[in-house]
Amino acid sequence: MREPSEGLVAAGPQRSPAERAADGKQARRRVPRSAHARFSPGRKRFDPVDLLEKQSADRVQELVPIRYARMLESPFRFYRGAAGIMAADLGTAPHTGLTTQLCGDAHLLNFRLLASPERHLVFDINDFDETLPGPFEWDLKRLATSLEIAARARGFDAERRGTIVRGAVEAYRERMQLFAGMGTLDIWYAQDDTEQITALLPKERPGAEVRKRTGKALAKARTRTTAQAFDKLTGLVDGQRRIAADPPLITPLRDLLPDSQRVELEERLRELIRRYSESLPAERRLLLSRFRVVDMARKVVGVGSVGTRCWVILAIGRDDEDPLLLQAKEAGPSVLTPYAGAAVHRNQGQRVVAGQRLMQSSGDILLGWERVTGMDGRQRDFYIRQLRDWKGIAQPDTMSPTMLRLFARVCGASLARAHARSGDPIALAAYAGSGEVLDRALAEFAEAYADRNEADHQALVTAAADGRVPVAPAPA
Repeated sequence: MREPSEGLVAAGPQRSPAERAADGKQARRRVPRSAHARFSPGRKRFDPVDLLEKQSADRVQELVPIRYARMLESPFRFYRGAAGIMAADLGTAPHTGLTTQLCGDAHLLNFRLLASPERHLVFDINDFDETLPGPFEWDLKRLATSLEIAARARGFDAERRGTIVRGAVEAYRERMQLFAGMGTLDIWYAQDDTEQITALLPKERPGAEVRKRTGKALAKARTRTTAQAFDKLTGLVDGQRRIAADPPLITPLRDLLPDSQRVELEERLRELIRRYSESLPAERRLLLSRFRVVDMARKVVGVGSVGTRCWVILAIGRDDEDPLLLQAKEAGPSVLTPYAGAAVHRNQGQRVVAGQRLMQSSGDILLGWERVTGMDGRQRDFYIRQLRDWKGIAQPDTMSPTMLRLFARVCGASLARAHARSGDPIALAAYAGSGEVLDRALAEFAEAYADRNEADHQALVTAAADGRVPVAPAPA
């Protein structure tokens, strides 16, 4: 029997707005807003490389060197793969106790353009591998630090970096104040569509260039469809459309294993797709049933996720020109688990799906979960979604200070909307307040933690040079 997706964050009995606001004010006494500026890991802080090695132990070992190679590229790439390191730092520090459903890895590249079921572009959080209920500020600190690191990579001075980070926190605060005065259903229906994003853009110079670039990003996102992914990822094999090999990043099953092992794994994956449909509403199960699976491949994804088991499933509907590409990605316990507690769901794929449904305003219609037994001699949990559907990702390495500042504000506002759906916006607004205390504190924290991130990145560089961790060679 499947567990319900509801109840991820305990709502408690109905209480008056004044009582809920008092909760936020009480949290200030536990952790003053100015206290967030401090980051003091202490002398006995854990070894960051040791933590990464522990994470890698249960991954596909031949892919782990790719993970390290990607994290070595820059402090920002390291940060993307170091959610577990930051969780260990935040999890042992005092926190507000104001709980929301967390993304768990709310860095700036996990905010992007997505397609709603109504075929509208919306801006939302995209990655929920680490989602779990926890203190709201953990997500906000992860976002703030990512902006500081990205601004450093662009060579922006301290003043500009601080302005960018403070802008994100200010946008979070201001939108949470709006949600605190809204009805419950109005909060749930709120979303960030392209009209709202465009309305935020400055109309004066240099806003014209920002608006032009944003328009191009919106147009490009609309081209990133299943059909486009189908053309890019497949080719003709013996006269039939199949997933094209691009090892080690994409390896079809036909090239991955000997026939005897391939047949067994293929059946496991077919079983995964058949059973995962039970996690979908009835009408979407019917939709999925109209496609037949024709090919499968292992795929390397992301930075922090490299080495987890991830499969691309090619299915065909009416004919070869009617494709569906699904991604089945392994889900393990969240990196927040040691500090925020275990998920209420026994299936980690369901944890991811439930958290995504709770935080996103519009989700993938084929998002679901399942468990497979006997894969690599173990029982493994997966979540399944469409591989690509109108997705647009930011390019911070080419952003001007104006563009990054605007993007930071959109991210902060979007995070507030996601948190307001599961947390108490009245308590959160009361804690954050209407002044700049929290903005300044998190900008200071971001600067300090970015320093720590650079030191941790250097520790990995040293470990790679000493041969402690294996690193994939750079592509030719």
